[in-house]
Amino acid sequence: MEWFNVFGLIFVAVIMIPNIVFAIKCKDGFDNKWSNKYVEVTEQVGRFGCFGFRIINIPGTWFGWLSDEAFAIYLIVDAILVMLYCIIWIICFKKSSVFRALALSVIPSILFLFSGIMGRSVLLIIASVLFAPSHIVISYRNAK
Repeated sequence: MEWFNVFGLIFVAVIMIPNIVFAIKCKDGFDNKWSNKYVEVTEQVGRFGCFGFRIINIPGTWFGWLSDEAFAIYLIVDAILVMLYCIIWIICFKKSSVFRALALSVIPSILFLFSGIMGRSVLLIIASVLFAPSHIVISYRNAK
């Protein structure tokens, strides 16, 4: 099943856990202090593209890992980034700060872009390039 990336699904599911916990614990949700519809739409298109293309490999746009070693590096780096993301969520759960906002936006941005490059997924790279700057800007603007 080359079209389905079980590791991508696992990593997406794990980074969603702290976000789901946050949504349950903080019923008021996220206070969006900065509004820019173009950037928000770009972020959402990029976000859903990143989630989707981490899990589903579209033939002709996904060329796989160059070697078994590249696949191992992909797994190791992704696991480290996901663990780091979860650790920062745990440590900074109750503290709203610019550090938390930037860390929790930069880490998944790197995760998605790195995964796209390592898996040679054109659509994941494009989605990452849409997601990363818009997500980081929105997170930063709302934290300061």
